[in-house]
Amino acid sequence: METQLSRTAYLLGEAAVERLRRCRVAVFGIGGVGGYAVEALARSGVGALDLIDSDRVSLSNINRQIIALHSTVGQYKVDVAAQRVRDINPEAQVRTYRCFYLPETAAQFDFSQYDYVIDAIDTVKGKIGIVLQAKEAGVPVISAMGAGNKLDPTAFRAADIYETRVCPLARVMRAELRKRGVRSLRVVYSEELPRTPKTTVPGKGTAKRPVPGSCAFVPSAMGLVLAGEVIRALCGEN
Repeated sequence: METQLSRTAYLLGEAAVERLRRCRVAVFGIGGVGGYAVEALARSGVGALDLIDSDRVSLSNINRQIIALHSTVGQYKVDVAAQRVRDINPEAQVRTYRCFYLPETAAQFDFSQYDYVIDAIDTVKGKIGIVLQAKEAGVPVISAMGAGNKLDPTAFRAADIYETRVCPLARVMRAELRKRGVRSLRVVYSEELPRTPKTTVPGKGTAKRPVPGSCAFVPSAMGLVLAGEVIRALCGEN
């Protein structure tokens, strides 16, 4: 009998589909990258998802975030994503956290319960915290590197952090992780050089950290690569 995961089972096998159903994955950051990762995890049959993000959907998210619609502007991103996951898979267990991952909030999360962790947040401090907490718990983690100011979705690569090149964020992360004795980290990064934005946001053009440009087809590609890495690892395909 055909089910919504029949095509997945044809490719990975029924045993793999059952493994995914029993897995719990945490996704930190439900934006342009994380939102698409959540979408792919849900459609692949991952049985339990923890979604972590403090932001609400804004009008400027509509150009690239799968959860962003005019009808969802103003709603918490985790709430919109959770509703979408449950519509894809009514049997999925979804927990939402309306918070940003920081040292002050880290204690809320018991990483030992996760089968995999996806880091799709923007701040170096938060990313390092997620990686260290996952490593301490012995849980596999994968981190998204920079996707802003880029136009080539074919330039993404999955590799160890110490094998990356070109990406400025990966360079910073390598240095910080080396200081902390972290010897490896699976990441998705782009080998495309970041572009200089053609326009600036009024009132923000002189900020120390300018708002990056983004589009519909780059962060989505990174999110799908992240999810693919996780799904294949959970199924023993890597």
